[in-house]
Amino acid sequence: MVKFQIERIITTLKQDLPTLFESDISYDIYTQDIFFRDPVNKFKGKFNYRIIFWTLRFHAQLFFTEIAFDLHDVSQSEEDTILAKWTVRGVLRVPWKARLFFNGYSTYKLNDEGLIYEHIDTWDREPGEILRQFFRKGA
Repeated sequence: MVKFQIERIITTLKQDLPTLFESDISYDIYTQDIFFRDPVNKFKGKFNYRIIFWTLRFHAQLFFTEIAFDLHDVSQSEEDTILAKWTVRGVLRVPWKARLFFNGYSTYKLNDEGLIYEHIDTWDREPGEILRQFFRKGA
């Protein structure tokens, strides 16, 4: 795989991810049949991939007064793998201002053409534990 392709993908991810709750990402770095999995979703295809990001933006606006995707690092971890480490934090649109906070990382696998064909998200806690944060009073 050509070094500049990996650098381009890393640069694109660094630009796209911090604002994914506000604006759409670039889809030209992904294959048509991209496979995505996180603790609550699993699907294949660029159309579905677009839908998940649209849904994230929609729910961010609907349910949160503040929401952020803090990108800590994006780097090549193996020849065909890019790793992005991040934190999601927000304040729910409820009278008790419940706070959401969890860390995670995204593993992106690249094909021979230098496109992402697999995106796996790993979270630092179970979805149920994240959901329970919605019912705790914020600070």
